Amino acid sequence: MKKVITYGTYDLLHYGHIRLLERAKALGDYLIVGVTADDFDKTRGKINVQQSLMERIEGVKATGIADEIIVEEYEGQKIDDIQRYGADIFTVGDDWVGKFDYLNEYCEVVYLSRTQGVSSSELRKKKRNLRLGLVGESDILKKVSNESKYVNGIQISGVYTEERETVRKFLDDVTVYDGYDELLKDSDAVYIITSPKYHYRDIKHALELGKHVLCESPIAISKEECEELFALAEEKGCVLMDAIKTAYSTAYHRMLLQVKTGKIGTPKSIEATCTSIREIDLSDPEKMERSWNSISAWGPTALLPVLQIFGTEYKDRRIVTWLDNEEYHYDAFTRIDFCYSDSVASVKVGQGVKSEGELIISGTKGYIYVPAPWWKTEYFEVRYENPENNRRYFYQLDGEGIRYELVSFVRSVESGKYTSNIEKNISCDIAGIMEQFMNGDVTKIQ
Repeated sequence: MKKVITYGTYDLLHYGHIRLLERAKALGDYLIVGVTADDFDKTRGKINVQQSLMERIEGVKATGIADEIIVEEYEGQKIDDIQRYGADIFTVGDDWVGKFDYLNEYCEVVYLSRTQGVSSSELRKKKRNLRLGLVGESDILKKVSNESKYVNGIQISGVYTEERETVRKFLDDVTVYDGYDELLKDSDAVYIITSPKYHYRDIKHALELGKHVLCESPIAISKEECEELFALAEEKGCVLMDAIKTAYSTAYHRMLLQVKTGKIGTPKSIEATCTSIREIDLSDPEKMERSWNSISAWGPTALLPVLQIFGTEYKDRRIVTWLDNEEYHYDAFTRIDFCYSDSVASVKVGQGVKSEGELIISGTKGYIYVPAPWWKTEYFEVRYENPENNRRYFYQLDGEGIRYELVSFVRSVESGKYTSNIEKNISCDIAGIMEQFMNGDVTKIQ
């Protein structure tokens, strides 16, 4: 029996895919189809895949052409698979001519001509045409603009800001609008990074006009307002998503899976620290009006692992803070302690105090250590009592997670389903913590 093996992403399965599979099958008696895993696709820059791995596998299965379906997960797997399955022929489309000649050492290599005029990339481009407006003053807008270029179908429509000259310095290739309504008119969705005190206002206005919203966390500084905005988004048929780029980091996602699958036993304690030193004129009312205090700037990120692992049903929550400017609630350093029924957590954030930005998750069998800066890490360790059992995990991070965040947002818009990596109740709980801080329900360090 002659075995044939081929590989592909098979996103948005189309006639071209089917024809290629049929011709691959005709080369032998038994066809093995390798479907590329999501993470491996990401490492190759294919972040625009719209369907999940299981959806793509089911698509190939439904054709009835493949005799066996496997998952491609790592570089060099093709050699391993050819040897493991005893493949006689490796075949792939002729857009890869020469790329896999090295496999001739292990089996016959055949390049098949592709069906002209149809491809997944073109289908994605036709499907996607989201005009994304930018709102705010932060230089993060430049990162969002740059990262959007890696996502098919996103067009930056322009930016609205009250700091026109400042923004022009780092967004010189983007149209600057004079008014928010003008930007919304020319946009299908907006990314918002105004001062958190204005998020509720800016999000509500966009949703009322039927525009999708991706907002830098926190969505609001009141739990009630956050819940109201999610309800309004549902009413209007719009997507509202919390933007915390760490949630889309492969290393962070894999770290969560290690915890949830019991690799460190039952988690009992979490310590998360996020700090930076920023120079800001505390006496300048204009700057302070648009500033992000420490708990707003770093709190959502630091809170993420606590709320995603332990949940939002804690018994007690205490905030201790050192305020640099009480009028504007500007904290140099803040600590938030959580007490659950069987676990504890501590979050430390600051823009006036520098500390080691690490994440430690302690369990009954071991612990996970994520070195600074853990919020954009490519590496973490699972550690045990016996160091010989320790394991290190490495995952590439491109664009700090922003491009993957944008892909998730676009996917939500297209599908009409909420595909965010951050649950709505977590977004609302973060807003509630901000509310507690802004209301002064804290212990102040004098």
